[in-house]
Amino acid sequence: MRAPAPAYTANDGVIDRAAGALGGALLSSLDAVGEVALTVDRTSLVATMIALRDTPGLEYQQLMEIAGVDYPERPDRFEVVYCLLSLTRNHRIRVHVQTDEEKPVPSVTGIWPVAGWLEREVYDMYGVLFEGNADLRRILTDYGFRGHPQRKDFPLTGYVELRYSEEAKRVVYEPVQLAQDFRTFDFMSPWEGAEYILPGDEKAKLPEAKGAPTPLKADEIVKADAAQSAAKAPAATPKTTESTAQTGAGKALPDATPKPADPDVVKKPRAPRAAKPAASGDAPAAPKPRAPRKPKAS
Repeated sequence: MRAPAPAYTANDGVIDRAAGALGGALLSSLDAVGEVALTVDRTSLVATMIALRDTPGLEYQQLMEIAGVDYPERPDRFEVVYCLLSLTRNHRIRVHVQTDEEKPVPSVTGIWPVAGWLEREVYDMYGVLFEGNADLRRILTDYGFRGHPQRKDFPLTGYVELRYSEEAKRVVYEPVQLAQDFRTFDFMSPWEGAEYILPGDEKAKLPEAKGAPTPLKADEIVKADAAQSAAKAPAATPKTTESTAQTGAGKALPDATPKPADPDVVKKPRAPRAAKPAASGDAPAAPKPRAPRKPKAS
């Protein structure tokens, strides 16, 4: 059974109600991809948030998140984005304000105390100042960190690196020293016609068989039969065996020794061949000797 309330409330009429409540503080609005974004005046941020929280039909009671965005090409390069949630209407909205490195943004900790840590995160990552925050200090980076890492002009390597020193018995800061230079990437897939050679590409210079896929162009393809016949040269002397002298069959090894006799085995003497029956008038043949008996085991 489906829930009686929808998964989320539609955006119909939200911008009109916000424009009526905010008046001149609303600079622009946008309804895109199912989300409503309001850009408001920075100096009237606190009054704007109170109006969005207390106005019937809006009622955005909860501050969910504060995020920052950096646009270096703009005069006011930073945008501070407030994500609000209406619990009674099951609806979300974004509020944007613009600023730079020097102009502070009014703090909303008097409305939502949770904004204290969220504003510290934006300050730590972007360097945006918040007027009225009683504890505006870094929260994500280490003590003594230089710069703000989410700015577009911040170097990827940073300025300093830290390690534990056995000599000093503490964590020390040192200038960044890279073991190797950064690699250059062209972000081109090898399956989309990249011109560089990857390890193993040399094996695909010739087709494996007729109809086999090949990375060569049409004017560079060589027939498989011709490529294989050119690659395999005939042997100068056929490999044949004419006699056992070529294989060493029947020859004893240089260090071969007689096989030791087994004392528990007694060989049975071979019986002499039977004589042919004598012709008439010849002397009778000698009697056939009997085989010796096997000795009894002691």
